[in-house]
Amino acid sequence: MRRKASLILLALAVFFAALSPLLRWYAFPRLAKIPANQYQDMVLEAKDATLLDYGTMKARKVPKVTIVQTLKGNVEASEKIEETAGKDVVVWDGLSYVVGPDGKMVSRIPERYIFDAHTQDPVHATGETVDGDPVKREGIEFKWPFLTEKRDYEYFDAQTRTSAPIHYKGTQDFRGVEVYYFEQTIPWTKVKFPKAMPVKGITPESVARTGTTRWYTTVRKFWVEPLTGAPVYGEEIHKEELRGGTLLGDRDKVTAFAGHVKMREDYIDHTVDLVKSNRTLVLLMTSYLPWGFLALGLLLLTLSLYLEARGRRPGDPSPAQDTEPEPVTA
Repeated sequence: MRRKASLILLALAVFFAALSPLLRWYAFPRLAKIPANQYQDMVLEAKDATLLDYGTMKARKVPKVTIVQTLKGNVEASEKIEETAGKDVVVWDGLSYVVGPDGKMVSRIPERYIFDAHTQDPVHATGETVDGDPVKREGIEFKWPFLTEKRDYEYFDAQTRTSAPIHYKGTQDFRGVEVYYFEQTIPWTKVKFPKAMPVKGITPESVARTGTTRWYTTVRKFWVEPLTGAPVYGEEIHKEELRGGTLLGDRDKVTAFAGHVKMREDYIDHTVDLVKSNRTLVLLMTSYLPWGFLALGLLLLTLSLYLEARGRRPGDPSPAQDTEPEPVTA
C-alpha cells in the first residue's frame, strides 16, 4: 500500500514540477494580452499655460488648458486584421481633444493604433493613421510590453509621425507602486497643422498659403509599472510655435501653446488602483503559481521518497519454529 501511495505522490511531484516552468514560459506569454474591446479615458491639465488667441494672433496666459485622451477598442476592425495577420491584434481608435479655459476646442487629433495584443509590437495594416494621415509606427505607443525591462524603447510621437528612443532613467516608488521612469525629448521639429482648426474658416491649407509653419518640441515623461507595462502617471513639457509667413506680420514667431501637462489627480488615483489590481494577476502567473507549484512538487517528492524508504525497511525477525527431532541412524 505504501509503495502505491509513493508512486502516486511521485507522479504528482513530476506533474507540478513540470507545470511550474510551463505556466511561466509557455502559458503566460499566450494568456497575457490586451482585450480587444478595452476602453479607457484620461484627463490631463496644463495650469498657467500660454495659448494663442487666433482672433488677435497674440499669445496670452490662461489659467488652464485641458486635454482629454480616449482609447476605444475596435473589435470589428481587429477581427478583420487578424484574418490576415495570423495573430491576436488590438485596434485602438484614439482621440486627443484639447480645450481652452472657455471650453472651446483648441485642437482635435484622432488616430488609429494597431498592435499585437501580447507583445504590444505595432502591426502595420490599412487604417493605421494619425489625424487621417497614413503612418507606419515603429516601437510602442501608450503602453509598454508586459514585463517591461530596464532599457530604452522606441516610442512613437504622433505630432512628428516618427519614433524616437524613450530612455529608462531609473526605478522609483510612485504612491506605493514600484515603477520604471522613462523620459523622451523631441527637439524642435516642423509638424503639420491639425485638420480641425480652432477658428471657423481657417484651414491648414489656408495657413500654408501664408507661409506660416508650425513647430513643436516636448519632454515626455512616464512612470511605468513594469509587470503590467501600464503607465501609472505621465507628464509633458509641451511647446508649440508658429513661425514666419504673412500671418504673423512682422514677427518671426509666436507661441501657439506652452504648458506643463500633468494627469489630473482623480485619474491618477483610478489608474494606480487599476494597475495594482492587474499587477496581482500578472504576479500570480509569473511568480506565485510557478514558485508555488515548484515548492509543492518538491514537497510531494520528499513525501514519496519517505514512503518508499519506509516500505523498503526490513521487517522484524520471524519467531523460531519448534521442529521434531530427526531420528538418528546407525
